[in-house]
Amino acid sequence: MRIARFSIDGNVAFGVVEGDPSDPDGPVLDIIKGHPFAEFERSGKRVPMAKVRMLPPVLPNKVVAIGRNYAEHAAELGQTVPDVPITFFKPSTAVTGPGDPVVYPSFSSEVDHEAELAVVIGRMCREVPRERVQDVVLGYTCANDVTARDVQRSESQWARAKGFDTSCPLGPWIETELDPSDLGIMCTVNGEQRQLGRTSEMVRSIADLVVHITEAMTLLPGDVILTGTPAGVGPLNVGDEVAVTIEGIGTLTNKVIKRD
Repeated sequence: MRIARFSIDGNVAFGVVEGDPSDPDGPVLDIIKGHPFAEFERSGKRVPMAKVRMLPPVLPNKVVAIGRNYAEHAAELGQTVPDVPITFFKPSTAVTGPGDPVVYPSFSSEVDHEAELAVVIGRMCREVPRERVQDVVLGYTCANDVTARDVQRSESQWARAKGFDTSCPLGPWIETELDPSDLGIMCTVNGEQRQLGRTSEMVRSIADLVVHITEAMTLLPGDVILTGTPAGVGPLNVGDEVAVTIEGIGTLTNKVIKRD
């Protein structure tokens, strides 16, 4: 099931995506009663996706991200895979949705794309045992961990490099019925392929990451885990269109603009 979050007539709602997104007539959204973090019913009221504004599929309390979880990506940065996962936060103000702009930060001159699989948490959880990880996951979506690389190199903490406004595009929806263990991940910039990898190349699995993170903190419904990026990260410039495509989910597209 694909669950989208959208705005229509000034109201925000969730809906189940019906139809093929590649169909010329486009898919429709069956608006649900309530929210997807509990049992819900479909209202039967359908609206064409083309007539709504798509929003980030969730607005998380926190985004917990993982660094250097693909060995080839660590190598391209001149780094090694750490003995313990590198974790950092992106604030909720970094989150932006499909089709929304990524605003190039004024304090950086080297901004990179990082295509990633994002895990959406479905229930409040802490100290999750490995055998229960799937019980706390609602589903998966595409993410772009946009990074001010020059700032990341110059500052020991990554808060500004990774957490600036619009640095965390998410979308286009949550896929709830998916085996995430071996999915293709691709990033293109202006139609040119930059990144191509598979989730099977992760050093640490999604189960590893959920167990590790929840040893330390409580995750809330709608929180997001970014699972790391494959090799091939590269620069973004004002005017570029960047797209993250993940097998079984879809494509998240954003355009880079200059801050007014």
